[in-house]
Amino acid sequence: METYYIGTERLTLDKLEEIIESGCEIALSEEAIKNIEHCRNYLDEKMKNREKPIYGITTGFGSLCNTSVSENELEQLQENLIKSHSCGMGEEVEQRIVRLMMFLKVKNMSYGISGVCVSTAQRLVDFYNKGITPVVYQLGSLGASGDLAPLAHITLAMLGMGEVYYKGQKRESADVLHELDMEPLRLKSKEGLALINGTQFMLSHAIDALLRGRKILKNADIIATMSLEGFNGLADPFTENLHTIRPHKGQIKTAQNIRAYLTGSELQKQTKTTVQDPYSFRCVPQVHGASKDAWDYVASVVETEINSVTDNPMVFPDDDLVLSGGNFHGQPLAIVMDFLSIAMAEIGSISERRIYRLISGDKLCMPASVDSLSSSNEQEDHVSMGANAGTKLLRVVANVERVLAIECFAASQALYFREPLKPSPFIQEFVKDFRKEVPIVQDDTIMYKLMNKSLEFLKNRK
Repeated sequence: METYYIGTERLTLDKLEEIIESGCEIALSEEAIKNIEHCRNYLDEKMKNREKPIYGITTGFGSLCNTSVSENELEQLQENLIKSHSCGMGEEVEQRIVRLMMFLKVKNMSYGISGVCVSTAQRLVDFYNKGITPVVYQLGSLGASGDLAPLAHITLAMLGMGEVYYKGQKRESADVLHELDMEPLRLKSKEGLALINGTQFMLSHAIDALLRGRKILKNADIIATMSLEGFNGLADPFTENLHTIRPHKGQIKTAQNIRAYLTGSELQKQTKTTVQDPYSFRCVPQVHGASKDAWDYVASVVETEINSVTDNPMVFPDDDLVLSGGNFHGQPLAIVMDFLSIAMAEIGSISERRIYRLISGDKLCMPASVDSLSSSNEQEDHVSMGANAGTKLLRVVANVERVLAIECFAASQALYFREPLKPSPFIQEFVKDFRKEVPIVQDDTIMYKLMNKSLEFLKNRK
């Protein structure tokens, strides 16, 4: 894929993953350009003939929504908005997340409802394609009026006032723009508000977690099978009959996967005296399956959000309407990100129990979305805390990746002790690839290096 043209066609997670992994450039589609121009032209005409205040365009913001702003101050109002909201703190957001935020903001604008100029959307496209990544901070967003602070830092860089990463170096945005002969962006009425209102910060975290989570769920079934074989466990709990009478989709699929991974196993042909195995082996279909079903639901909500418009106010040229609403509110994402945190943590929890069986903390899953914090002088009195849910979710995903890496390491060792009996051909091939990176431990050695190698193996595996 050389170029992906962003427009209003429905974008799936699979397609988005393809775009990210291909490293392709992006561009505004002809449809998007037409939509954006149509909306901006309408708004400019509306401004000339306005009869009453329009929130965020001819008024202040938040608790100042009833304060009118004169025409000669409208552009300065937008710039001041960006400066005042560039107040993020804490750790820097990873660059891949920031790039995804820029992509999603362009997608949001492509519908022609945000009231921005084509040149503003194009500046985001240019930053993305030239590898200019604004410095954004994790702390600052409540997920209320969208992700104001994180998105303001992206916009600040486009105005030539913030910091960016460019060619591996952290630099002043103004210097990079000058080097590339790019003028700092000047905002027209409504544009600052359109750029910082929206759910792109929390949405990017949800997308990243889902894509990593899908790989975790795939690896978890394989590693659980390795552990079952190393533990000399029973295959009976994965028999199809058990799962068709409780037909949850994820449960059926997990049992099916493990039956396939056990096909041809010499270890399963042995006569076994055990009547039943511990839950951490016996209940893999039920536990892994529930997390898969949760993943599917979260993915459906996130795909809806990817293909939505979430800034404010909304401009509907063909209906002659400028409406102030609440599409920026992050509650739909906040709740499902907490749901995914719980689902992914359970994969780590059952994996930890299998590790214990092979070698004989505070969890991050207190939901963020049940919390709230009033802001903007009580004007924004119920917020989603979706940004917190997003950053916490990625920490959960990273921890589960580590736990599975440890189980994979332990299961590989357990299978070594079962030799000369062999697991199934599928597991043999998987272990063969794994041991190219992580050898069998014969004597005491420094373990953390091997554990990190196991982690990298799982993260890099397709």
